[in-house]
Amino acid sequence: MSKDEIFNKIADIIADRFEVKRDTITMDLNFKSDLDADSIDFVEFILELEDTFGAEISDDVAEKLNTVGEAVDYIAANGDK
Repeated sequence: MSKDEIFNKIADIIADRFEVKRDTITMDLNFKSDLDADSIDFVEFILELEDTFGAEISDDVAEKLNTVGEAVDYIAANGDK
């Protein structure tokens, strides 16, 4: 799966879960500051990424994922779908 395809799937998840306009989501979007996501929202988002992409995302890795771009890079390297 290409990084563009991964980005599009992640952007769709963000738009749905956080009620954000899809066309405002960029690779630089920050999960915590731009989405105002609390810890429960973020954990649920990470679980959805794991289910969608078949990637195991440890708590340590999840804490370091701050932007959509970082999530795309991680999924590209570690996902299997």
